[in-house]
Amino acid sequence: MLCGQAWFDETFRQLDPAIAIDWSCSDGDRLSAGTRVCRLEGSARAILTGERTALNFLQTLSATATAAARFVDAVAGTSARVLDTRKTIPGLRAAQKYAVRCGGALNHRLGLFDAILIKENHIVALGSIDAAMARARAPEVSLVEVEVETLEQVERALASGADRLLLDNFPLEMIREAVLLRDRSSPRKKLEASGGVSLGNVRAIAETGVDYVSVGIMTKSVAAVDFSLRIV
Repeated sequence: MLCGQAWFDETFRQLDPAIAIDWSCSDGDRLSAGTRVCRLEGSARAILTGERTALNFLQTLSATATAAARFVDAVAGTSARVLDTRKTIPGLRAAQKYAVRCGGALNHRLGLFDAILIKENHIVALGSIDAAMARARAPEVSLVEVEVETLEQVERALASGADRLLLDNFPLEMIREAVLLRDRSSPRKKLEASGGVSLGNVRAIAETGVDYVSVGIMTKSVAAVDFSLRIV
């Protein structure tokens, strides 16, 4: 899954604006081995100076988009959507978030500023889910999510007014029970499963009835797609 054209282009633009880049593919296109994705014409010195930086961007972002696409394909036909996390390569969060979208998955929050996730440490520090929720609610906050680790916490969080619950490292049977609890008491609340998600288990998790599955390895554990640049 190709991704990273803008970063590739900008690398060469900063070195020599006269370099012409003609793309044969677009971000989000699925590629087969041996595909030529673009052709560059210009100063050999400038092209070879920017080669590694440009390819690093293309390889890493295409890897992220490809990983996202694989997870999206794995849950196709279920009601669950795949989310990314903040577990991104330092300095590349915005770029990797874009790559995730190219792969068909959704972005979770970009940082700590655009949504509130009450995690286990917040609950312990403040004493309870209710106390944490009381501190989190504000007119400018569009989403408050609570991370839960037990079914008892699921019930408490559902009653607390949280918009979404994050089921952290729940085994499949516990996820199903959490879905049943939600469906009985608060059917409009959203459930997100997270922790230990892989291509091998993501479909089973999606089939439990959760609304979202968040996947950290799409951005933190990517294997670079192999691109090379050849002078002809």
